[in-house]
Amino acid sequence: MSAFRKVSVYVRDNFAGFLCETDRGYSFTYDEKYLSLPNAAAVSLTLPLQKEPYESNVLFPFFDGLIPEGWLLNIVIKNWKLDQNDRFGLLMVSCRDCIGAVRIEAVES
Repeated sequence: MSAFRKVSVYVRDNFAGFLCETDRGYSFTYDEKYLSLPNAAAVSLTLPLQKEPYESNVLFPFFDGLIPEGWLLNIVIKNWKLDQNDRFGLLMVSCRDCIGAVRIEAVES
């Protein structure tokens, strides 16, 4: 499985794992060091801590829910010239500093 695009996922400023867009959809894998932390917290209730990767043919609802909506989404689409259906691209550019404990950072290839 090859990754087309990849982001680092941080929980409370701790690197938690990688979210990847793949040829089969999407995968999220927790980092082993993160899993060993005594205060490690799951990214969401739907993605509990585990060593095995999560895989889905659609963007995981938790991550999709981080993407802005309405007028703010329109600003993101216009400023970064993205397709509104490119959910992973929207996540990459609009969730670097989102509200809450989770932060997304693009990984350069």
